[in-house]
Amino acid sequence: MLMRVNFVVVLFLFPLLLVQSVDPAFNDDVLGLIVFKAGLSDPQSRLTSWNEEDDLACNWVGVKCDPNTNRVSELILDGFSLSGHIGRSLIRLQFLRVLQLSRNNFSGPINPILSQIPSLKVIDLSENSLSGVIAEELFQQCGSLRAISLAKNNLTGAIPQSLSSCSHLERLNFSSNRLSGQLLSGLWSLSSLRSLDLSDNMLEGQIPTGIESLYDLRALNLRKNNFVGWLPENIGNCMQLKYVDLGGNYFTGGLPLSMRKLGLCRYLDVSANSLTGEFPDWIGEMRSLEFLDLSSNNFSGPIPSSVGNLKSLKEVNLSNNGFVGSLPDSFGDCVNLKVLDVGRNMFSGNLPSWVFKLALESVSVSANKYSGSISFSDPWLQSYQSLELLDLSSNSLSGEIPSTIGNFTRLQFLNISRNSLFGSIPASVGRLNTTSVLDLSHNQLSARIPAEIGKAVSLQELRLESNFLTGSIPTDIGNCSSLTSMVLSQNNLTGPVPVAIASLSNLEVLDLSFNNLSGSLPKELTNLSHLTSFNVSFNHFEGELPVGGFFNTIPPSSVTGNPSLCGSVVRHSCPAVHPKPLVLNPNSSVSNHGPLSPNLRHKRIVLSISSLVAIGAAVFIALGVVTVSILNMHARTSMARAAAAFTFSGGDEFSPSHDTEANYGKLVMFSGEADFVTGAQSLLNKDCELGRGGFGAVYKTELRGGRSIAIKKLNSTSLVKCQEDFEREVKRLGKIKHQNLVALEGYYWTSSLQLLIHEYISGGCLHKHLHDRESGSCLTWQQRFKIILGTAKGLAHLHQMNVIHYNMKSTNVLLDVSGDPKVGDFGLARLLPALDRYILSSKIQSALGYMAPEFACQTVKITEKCDVYGFGILTLEVVTGKRPVEYMEDDVVVLCDMVREALDEGRIEECIDKKLNGNYPMEEAIPVVKLGLICASQVPSNRPDMEEVVRILELIQCPPTESQEELE
Repeated sequence: MLMRVNFVVVLFLFPLLLVQSVDPAFNDDVLGLIVFKAGLSDPQSRLTSWNEEDDLACNWVGVKCDPNTNRVSELILDGFSLSGHIGRSLIRLQFLRVLQLSRNNFSGPINPILSQIPSLKVIDLSENSLSGVIAEELFQQCGSLRAISLAKNNLTGAIPQSLSSCSHLERLNFSSNRLSGQLLSGLWSLSSLRSLDLSDNMLEGQIPTGIESLYDLRALNLRKNNFVGWLPENIGNCMQLKYVDLGGNYFTGGLPLSMRKLGLCRYLDVSANSLTGEFPDWIGEMRSLEFLDLSSNNFSGPIPSSVGNLKSLKEVNLSNNGFVGSLPDSFGDCVNLKVLDVGRNMFSGNLPSWVFKLALESVSVSANKYSGSISFSDPWLQSYQSLELLDLSSNSLSGEIPSTIGNFTRLQFLNISRNSLFGSIPASVGRLNTTSVLDLSHNQLSARIPAEIGKAVSLQELRLESNFLTGSIPTDIGNCSSLTSMVLSQNNLTGPVPVAIASLSNLEVLDLSFNNLSGSLPKELTNLSHLTSFNVSFNHFEGELPVGGFFNTIPPSSVTGNPSLCGSVVRHSCPAVHPKPLVLNPNSSVSNHGPLSPNLRHKRIVLSISSLVAIGAAVFIALGVVTVSILNMHARTSMARAAAAFTFSGGDEFSPSHDTEANYGKLVMFSGEADFVTGAQSLLNKDCELGRGGFGAVYKTELRGGRSIAIKKLNSTSLVKCQEDFEREVKRLGKIKHQNLVALEGYYWTSSLQLLIHEYISGGCLHKHLHDRESGSCLTWQQRFKIILGTAKGLAHLHQMNVIHYNMKSTNVLLDVSGDPKVGDFGLARLLPALDRYILSSKIQSALGYMAPEFACQTVKITEKCDVYGFGILTLEVVTGKRPVEYMEDDVVVLCDMVREALDEGRIEECIDKKLNGNYPMEEAIPVVKLGLICASQVPSNRPDMEEVVRILELIQCPPTESQEELE
């Protein structure tokens, strides 16, 4: 036993001895696994049964042995929460056939020594944190390998050429990594391959020819890469294919004719490419199809009736294309169909009757040109018991909402907004007790909101805006306890706000603007602890605004248009309420000096009380004046002391001022320059002010060398982090350098004053160039595209550095003398403590229209995708020349909605800035608009990341013609 312990100690000290000969009495498998365990972290103690004193490892957790030889044949440790590196010791397991270490936290590169285990057939290292390139050596001895999965790691580089030698390989999965380069043509020589998954990587180029040699291929997934060119022409010769996913790339051309031979194919997805042509009539020959997705391409023409041959079809998505005509009645023969999405096309005519005769679960025909009325009158409608989602929005439907709408007992999502429906909301909506989203907005509905709506107890989102609804808000709405969003704006509603609304404890968004509501706002609204957006502007409310909680942070715009409202938010003090004069019994005596007449006695009492009130008020005012004066003197003294600290000196990165930080503060200039021309007092001079934003005012000054810089004085002193945290964040931001980012050059700190020192950008902000008529500037299309692309590159770099901007808007994009954009004010939210998003939102309310919807939802994580949303809005602003939100005399125009509607109706050219006078390439403008709308998607997961945005913009960009070059 002593010999065994000593030998293990040697192994710990000298791992290379593992490849040398050892005492044959000591089992190689035990040795290899014990040393493997020693290099791991096992937080759940899953490997406690691994005991070095055992002669065999066959009874250990996760270990299986060959019953004939007692040698380890399988090591299966999936989901054990293990971490560490995959070391060399596993080479001891010379009879190992299966190695499964998925769903752990292994890190570092994949050790190529695994190739020296001659019997290894299965390697599964998926869902770990492995990184680095895949070494060529890993596949140089892979003759026995049958399956390998490295999915969901952080692997980079190209697919190794040596993989082509794994002639017996049947399953290959490298998905969800960061692999790059072109697709290895040698993969087509792996004639035994049955499953190939390279999805969600950064592979590029064209698909090499020769895929037809994989005659045994069952599943092919190349989704979400950067492949270009045509789809593989001979893919149909892989006649065993059952699963094909080529979506999310940049493929062009049409569907290859050979696909008609894929009679066994059940799943076909070519979505999110740039494919063209018509829906092929031969699609009906793929009779095994269960899932078909052609969405987000450029397909056109009608849908052929042969689609009715797809009897097995369960889901079909044809959305975001250019299909025309009507859906063929033969679709009704697809009796197994559950999901139908044909939104955002140009289908016309009446709604197909077969849609509601099938037992569909989800139907979306939004953003087409359907007309006529909605009819659910067929007595044997199958969808009454099955339909869960119905989206008929953005069409030209007319007539009334049928009362039979209440028969959909399983409906969870109903959207019939943006049509021309009229009449009343049927009381049968109260029977929609499973519906979470009800959107009837932007129609011509009139009459009252039915009280029965309070029976729809599962409602989470209710949208009835932009109709002609009258009457009061029903008190029964308080029964919808799950409501998180209620938008009733732009109607003709009257009466008060029911107190019952204050019982909707989950409410996050309440918009009652542009109505004729009156009365006072219930004080109980302050109980709505989750409220993030509140708008009652342009009504007839009066009295004091609710005070406390969220209502202390609402912007004045949310209550404007109610002249009788008072409170600090509207800067209109409420009239003081004095106690009524005391009325005493006129027959009682009040003094020893004899009785008074009743009139005189009453007058004396009133005068006495009035005098007391007046005296008290005078004393209160006097105390207030004294207090304010003292505070002002203290503030001026603090500012003077802080200003006096600017006795700057140059120096290294972290050179303080000459005096102590406790009294004067600390100046740090990353570049070493710290000699200011104007001196301390002029740094914060009003005459030097460049502008103000949500986080502070910006001033211009010069260094002795003549170089201008910009100084931001943070106005959130009470919210700024402590000095240590503040400096750590500023230094981190100061290290971020990019040609499209405003450089942070230094900072100044005291407990009462914090300054950020930036490079000065002379061209001014983008907002001024787009919207300031006095500037007289008109950006050309080439300049606008350069701004969009440069801004995207700047944001992409920020996200690579794990910095979220939080406040993306046109005032935070500056233009230098060359017209190149530079994104500023990034990362300022990180200088604040860990605030919730609602305080943060109040700091950047000036970004109205740019803020992603997840700011209004407490349960959704704020990520880089909120910057992508702001970038999308900014892109539309640059192309259209319009502000994100524009307030008209009797309407509010939201830029994103306006552009999306114009795109749906085929009149996108009307949205492009008239100042351009048509001088722009349509082949650039329209894709840029579409990209902006995608970036501004309501769902964060639908937005691309900024690296993808940059790549797409570079693909969109046309080579400049001679005339364009002259314009520049």
